[in-house]
Amino acid sequence: MGILEVKGVNKRFGGLQALGDVNLSVAENTVHAIIGPNGAGKSTLLNCLVGKLIPDTGSVMFDGQSVLGRKPHEINQMGISRVFQTPEIFGDLTVLENVLIPCFAKRDGAFRMHAFETVAHERDIVAKATQMLDDVNMADKKDMHAASLSRGDKRRLEMAMCLVQEPKLLLLDEPTAGMARADTNNTIDLLREIKEKRDITMAIIEHDMHVVFSLADRITVLAQGTPLVEDIPEKIKGHPKVQEAYLGQAHG
Repeated sequence: MGILEVKGVNKRFGGLQALGDVNLSVAENTVHAIIGPNGAGKSTLLNCLVGKLIPDTGSVMFDGQSVLGRKPHEINQMGISRVFQTPEIFGDLTVLENVLIPCFAKRDGAFRMHAFETVAHERDIVAKATQMLDDVNMADKKDMHAASLSRGDKRRLEMAMCLVQEPKLLLLDEPTAGMARADTNNTIDLLREIKEKRDITMAIIEHDMHVVFSLADRITVLAQGTPLVEDIPEKIKGHPKVQEAYLGQAHG
């Protein structure tokens, strides 16, 4: 059994079948990519995993526990962190303050702004946040305001905010969206480094095939809300169903 098990998940929006009998098993300590054309149901599936949507039918189990009916912050406390398409950071705060917020939330179950008033006495928390910034090569920017960072550095900061919570599963929603190729390659290198240093499982939704084939151990292809095929990257590349549905390379 995988650390994440999705079985028989269906989701409709009125007359639209967004997800149809989705089954997915993500093995622990692997990188599992979920790909597919626009409208395939990838974001809907991700929202079902993090509590933003509840499936009409089916089950979603994480580490042996159901996530269904739990609020997003409860699912986060279970050990699932999500990286969004657009980096979700606090632009008015410094880089270090951004990482302190999930540190306090992890310890206290929630974050309250007055926590910053006592931060001078929270040496362990500050040390943990600073070390995390060092891990993502952002320690030299810790006193900068987050809004002034480049797109690639905002992504690195968001990764630090997720990883400092010590998740078992990291969900990445198009982590290189809107990036230039250099930033994309830097993000690939960062994710590889994270994977090498930690016991962590990653599930990645991504359009960029360069990213997918650089990182994934296994790939699931969605089309019209239903899994078409799941296999290792080498077999996905040449699969005729995948070429027809997603890569647009099938010939009659």
